[in-house]
Amino acid sequence: MAFSLAQPAHSKIDIKKSTFIGFVTAVAGRPEALTEIARLRGEHPNATHVCWALLAGGHSGASDDGEPGGTAGLPMLNVLRHQNLEQVLAVVVRYYGGIRLGAGGLVRAYTDTVAQALLTAEKIALVVTVTLRAAVPYALEGPLRRLLQQSGAILAEVTHTDVVSMCFSLPLSAAPGFQREANDICHGSLQWREESL
Repeated sequence: MAFSLAQPAHSKIDIKKSTFIGFVTAVAGRPEALTEIARLRGEHPNATHVCWALLAGGHSGASDDGEPGGTAGLPMLNVLRHQNLEQVLAVVVRYYGGIRLGAGGLVRAYTDTVAQALLTAEKIALVVTVTLRAAVPYALEGPLRRLLQQSGAILAEVTHTDVVSMCFSLPLSAAPGFQREANDICHGSLQWREESL
């Protein structure tokens, strides 16, 4: 099961006069992540490096931001992967203190900074949802709405034409059972329209 974060979390580690400030937060994808990274760069204009790692499906990525290749972004990304996180951005702002840490030292510093921030972060399970569309005669709108409410489905759109069309989302794992029950209460009068994940 994948997890995300309920709210942002921070950490700060000092190693041989360098300061590493960690920031982890939930994001929907790369555009939101880039906005957060730009905001942190603005808050820390004198920082030597602003390295980041993003784990968000097809939007995943990492940046060493001038640190030696593979010493910052990838280790941070591995921490996110190890903790089964998804839709999460990790950023570490480094103020260089004048003492070189070496490749191993940098990997440990960036890894530890992200891990420390995640220790204080509340993790929440990501629920995969599916969007369904159904059409029913007017007489069955009420029973279908009650079933939607009982099932915890989120009603997105309702249109009234010659039939009532509803678009709603619910957890993917609950969809097959919901569809069987909806078919039963509608006695074969329910028509499933396009479905999309």
